[in-house]
Amino acid sequence: MTSERAPRIAVGPERDPRFERAVVGGGGIPCDFEDTPDALVWTAGPDGFPEVLPSSVKWVQLPTAGVEYWLSQGIVRAHPGVTWTSAAGAYAAAVAEHALMLLLAGVRALPAHLAATSWTPEALAPAVGTLRGATVGLVGAGGVGRALIPMLATLGAHTLAVTRSGRPVPGAVETYPVERIDEIWSLADHFVISATATRDVERLVGASELAAMKPTAWVINVARGDLVDTDALVAALQTGAIGGAGLDVTEPQPLPDDHPLWTLPNAVITPHDSNPPPLRIPAYLEHVTENVTRFASGLVPTAVIDPSAGY
Repeated sequence: MTSERAPRIAVGPERDPRFERAVVGGGGIPCDFEDTPDALVWTAGPDGFPEVLPSSVKWVQLPTAGVEYWLSQGIVRAHPGVTWTSAAGAYAAAVAEHALMLLLAGVRALPAHLAATSWTPEALAPAVGTLRGATVGLVGAGGVGRALIPMLATLGAHTLAVTRSGRPVPGAVETYPVERIDEIWSLADHFVISATATRDVERLVGASELAAMKPTAWVINVARGDLVDTDALVAALQTGAIGGAGLDVTEPQPLPDDHPLWTLPNAVITPHDSNPPPLRIPAYLEHVTENVTRFASGLVPTAVIDPSAGY
């Protein structure tokens, strides 16, 4: 767009006053889908997304940070010439906060304290650790990882980051390209998995990676369940090969009621709610306003999807 006129932007699948206010806040004009919009802000999942977009649409904003399903269903590729953006980065602070909560719960032996039924501090003392002076490996240092680094630094922890490129990540002691990921498993004290799950990236953490970790290590996964080999993780937790795991995502998901992970005292599981609606919607509204502002000014919106890269 150019600054000659305010862009006309539809909100779908249904008009929503909250998102229309966000559009106005960014300098756009809300309109109906049938009224030749310049852009579309989508607020729901892939089901029900229109098979055909008006030829006037030049930009589509999606509500999710991960876009694997949108890509696998061919939705993005079905509309050549349209710029597609995700919500990557919009939810980073909330997810990073959740990851820190899971990590602190593990390091401070919160599960054992919650299970205790008597006042026996001496029994739990050996299991209690600290993040001060610890090294945390961030497997994936996109929005979530970068938001987590200053949180960990405040607690006195150091970070090693793993990214696709290996380019230095601000605040990390060292950044490794994904080709050198095997080096970090024995170096860090704990790990946070926040990598993007694409078709070429899965099972980053398996039996050999878990075996290389310190026996006190906690593994936190707030990315995608299939980045961690569940069977190998269960075995490592059962044998005490690692300290524990904090999982906001699992494979399979939802985790069946009879799955052994539910019974392990060194596993903390949350039902993929690191970014619940009360936090997600305001963050997405801010993201929409920012991107409408950029679109109205003739700039490229943030978080452009690259179908060839898978995110």
